[in-house]
Amino acid sequence: MTRLLIRGGRVIDPAAGVDLQGDVLVDEGRIVAVAAGLAPESAEVLDARGLVVCPGFVDPHAHLCEPGGEHRETIATGAMAAAAGGYTAVVAMPDTDPVVDDPASVGFVVAAGRRARGARVFPAAAVSAGRRGEHLTEFGEVVDAGAVAVSDAGRSVKSSKLMRLALEYARSFGIPVLARPEDAGLASGGVMHEGVVSTRLGLRGKPAAAEEIGAARDLALAGMTGGRLHMQRVSTAAAATLIRRSLARGVGVSAEVTAHHLLLTHEVVADYGTEYKVDPPLRTTVDVEAVRAALADGTIGCIATDHTPCHYDEKEQAFDDAPFGAVGLETTFAVLHTHLVTTGILELGTLVERMSTGPARALGFPGGTLKPGQAADLALVDPEARWKIDPAEFLSKCRNTPFAGEEVTGRVVRTLVGGRTVWSAVADGA
Repeated sequence: MTRLLIRGGRVIDPAAGVDLQGDVLVDEGRIVAVAAGLAPESAEVLDARGLVVCPGFVDPHAHLCEPGGEHRETIATGAMAAAAGGYTAVVAMPDTDPVVDDPASVGFVVAAGRRARGARVFPAAAVSAGRRGEHLTEFGEVVDAGAVAVSDAGRSVKSSKLMRLALEYARSFGIPVLARPEDAGLASGGVMHEGVVSTRLGLRGKPAAAEEIGAARDLALAGMTGGRLHMQRVSTAAAATLIRRSLARGVGVSAEVTAHHLLLTHEVVADYGTEYKVDPPLRTTVDVEAVRAALADGTIGCIATDHTPCHYDEKEQAFDDAPFGAVGLETTFAVLHTHLVTTGILELGTLVERMSTGPARALGFPGGTLKPGQAADLALVDPEARWKIDPAEFLSKCRNTPFAGEEVTGRVVRTLVGGRTVWSAVADGA
C-alpha cells in the first residue's frame, strides 16, 4: 500500500480538538500525521482543497437484514451504501432470520463483513436467545466470536430482572447493552405517535409515556448495576430529560437519535404516507426541539441511521399494515448538514463528532479519530455541494426514505477505510 497525502482540506478531528486547514498523511493504512504543510518525500497526493476531511462516520444502529432478509439488504450492499454516506463502520443489529444469538451466527456476520468492500461491519448479538426475552444469550461466547454489543434490536427486554442480569454480565465482558426504551405493553398496537394527529386519522397511537417509562426503568437498572447502557432511538423530550439527569448522577449511559426524529414531526403523517412510518414514531414539535437540544449539549452523543430497508410493495399498503422503517445510510449526513449546520443550529464540528467520535466512544471500539497510529478511516465531504435525494440512485437495495426529492447541501465525495478508497463520487480507479 502506497503512502497517501490528503492535501489542503479543512481537517476536523473532534477527538483531538483539531480544526485546521492542512494535510493528512497515511502510510500502510494508518494515520501518520495531521498538520499544515506536510511534504513527504514520496506519496500519492489526493487534492482535498474545498473539502472537509474528517473521521469516517460510525453508525451504532443499522439493520442489514442478512441472513434471511437478503431481498431487502445484504451485508455487502449495506456496507457499500454505508460507504456512500461517509460511514466507515456500521453496527449490524441481530434481528435477522435466524437471530444473531450464538457464536456461529456472529461469526457469519463477521466473515460477511470482511468480504464486503465498503464500511467495516461490527455485529451486535441479541440480549436474549431468539430475542424472546426469556433467557440471556451466552455473552462470553458471542463476544469471543466478534460481537461488540448486545441488543434485542427493536424490542425492549420485558423482564426487569433479565435486563438487570444483562447489564451485569455485559459489564463483566466490557460491552454495552443497546436498549430500546419502551414499555411494550403500553405501546402495543400503536402505529404512530398518540396525539391529535393519530386521533384525526383514526390510527392507533404509541404514547410518549411508553418511551419515558422504558427509559426510566433502564436508567435505574444501569445506575444500580454499573453496567454500560446505550439508549437507542431516543424520540421524546421526557426521555432526553431523564438521560440528562442520569448523566449528572454519573450513570454510565449514552444515547442516540436519528435524523428523522431530529427533523420531522407526526404532522407529516397527515396523508397516511407510509414513508413516515418509523419506530419509535415521529413525535411532536416539542419533542423535536428537546432532542435537538440534547444533541447539541451532548446529552445525546450519537446520531444513528436506524437504516431499515423495506421493499416498495411492503410499504405500498395501508398505514396500519405497512412495516416500520426508513433507510438512512446514504442521506443522514446531507439532511442534517442542510437543516442543522447551514441554519446555525449545530456547528459542523459538532455534527462530525456526533456521527463519528461519539458513537465510537459509546460502543467502545476504535474509530472516530484521525490521531496518528489509528486506522485511516476517513470521509471527505464537499460542504457546498447541492444535490437532490433520488432514491433510484441509492446503493441500498431499498428506497424507503422520508427525504425523497429533497434538495440538500453537503455531500460525501470519498470514503476511505484503512487508507483505501471504498467509495468515490467520481470513478477514478483509486
